[in-house]
Amino acid sequence: MAKFRIEAGSDVALKHYDPSDTDGMSKKEAREELAKLSEKLRELQTLLYANGKHALLIVLQGMDSSGKDGVIKHLAGAFNLQGTQVTSFKVPTAEELAHDFLWRIHKNTPKRGTIGIFNRSQYEDVLVVRVDNLVPKSVWQERYDAINAFEQNLAEAGVIIRKFFLHISKDEQKERLIDRYNSKDEQWKFSADDLETRAKWDEYTKAYEVALSRCSTERAPWYVIPANKKWYRDLVISRILVDALESLKMEWPPLEEEAHGIEIV
Repeated sequence: MAKFRIEAGSDVALKHYDPSDTDGMSKKEAREELAKLSEKLRELQTLLYANGKHALLIVLQGMDSSGKDGVIKHLAGAFNLQGTQVTSFKVPTAEELAHDFLWRIHKNTPKRGTIGIFNRSQYEDVLVVRVDNLVPKSVWQERYDAINAFEQNLAEAGVIIRKFFLHISKDEQKERLIDRYNSKDEQWKFSADDLETRAKWDEYTKAYEVALSRCSTERAPWYVIPANKKWYRDLVISRILVDALESLKMEWPPLEEEAHGIEIV
């Protein structure tokens, strides 16, 4: 999965990443592997909880209709929901705006032994805030360093961070928005604001490229996930998460000392 990872200090140009990449795999092959990876993720999540030393934070970002909800739905089928918290970050409330921009993020980070999934994240404050000129440039420019320091602090506290940019093409987004508009069970997701955001595709692309370049670090890396094919998107993310959890080299905790030699009657 190294080809999807952005190395620290790299200058990202999204045109160099193919959103339709499937590495030559068929949907059938991907689904067969995905079933095995989902089983492995369930086992690793249990180990994570049993050890209680680390947490896993999954950050999902992408253009409108890039598939953040779809990834969450897939992961909900792989993880035990009792140990998983999903947080969707929408327009900040009055209370949130009265604090620093990371306040609402920090209080939703996962505790040790659990998994947190962010649908949008702290990066909204260098994306939509930048593109829509919601704060002066002098303000959002400083936020990249603040985000890096924040994520470094989480990593030092035992949080494993994996950040995924779901990369779709503009044509693919058009098809998905049309499907959403025409589907009775999807129309509730459609908003005229989606078209206003779509009109700023180039501006958002540039904002993402800067964020990916400035904020992919050794301990909190960004991955550009080809997301035109939903089945391959889920496969790549699952592979990366299995690798991240296996890198902890967790073992099952032994029987506690006080329990040795007891008789169960």
